[in-house]
Amino acid sequence: MNLRRIIILCSLIAAVGITFSCSSRVEHVAEALKDSDSLLFMHVRGVNTFISDSGVMRYHMVAEEWDIYNGTDGNAPTWNFYKGLLMERYDEKFHIDLYVQSDTAYLHEQRLWELRGRVVVRNIKGDIFRTEELFWDLNKHEMWSYKYIRIVTPERELEGTEFHSNEQMTKYYVNNSVGIFPIEEKEDEDSITSNPSPVSEGSENEKQDKNEDRNKPHAKQMRFLPAPDKR
Repeated sequence: MNLRRIIILCSLIAAVGITFSCSSRVEHVAEALKDSDSLLFMHVRGVNTFISDSGVMRYHMVAEEWDIYNGTDGNAPTWNFYKGLLMERYDEKFHIDLYVQSDTAYLHEQRLWELRGRVVVRNIKGDIFRTEELFWDLNKHEMWSYKYIRIVTPERELEGTEFHSNEQMTKYYVNNSVGIFPIEEKEDEDSITSNPSPVSEGSENEKQDKNEDRNKPHAKQMRFLPAPDKR
């Protein structure tokens, strides 16, 4: 066998080996991102910032961590506060009209707040709302919750479920509610004599009047009343 035939034979064997090796190679390709997937765009620690709305300073936010995820299909990004959120909202005169605190918070597409954990809200009147879940629609200017909620005001205490309110938390109603309300009691005018007859000191009539005074209720007492109607 001459040298030329040997070279041709070796070339054929090498070509066959390359063909088999290429056909057995497996390519690892990641799946395409779905519409429901979103990517982390920004991660911030130690947040203490002010946020404006239409050029007016409206919110002050304090949080340990703040994650922003890109929106899909042209939607606005999502904000996540996994380690809690403290937020104050200001009115046109830069006065605090709403105070919000929660263990976990999400802002979906810049329009819907989802607050979870130990949620505490205080309105401009000083009324305090405590629940484990609260939703806040910025477009509809409404708040609601289907969890147990407790409301404490200077005049009463109220608790129940299926809470719904305006954005200022000043007009609201609670289903399945029970409450404690203070009632001002007045003395019966018929029991007061305009011209009382004189009695001697230590008489039986005087002792009887003193015993009746002891049995009278105090001016203020806490009473349980039926649940109020929806507002």
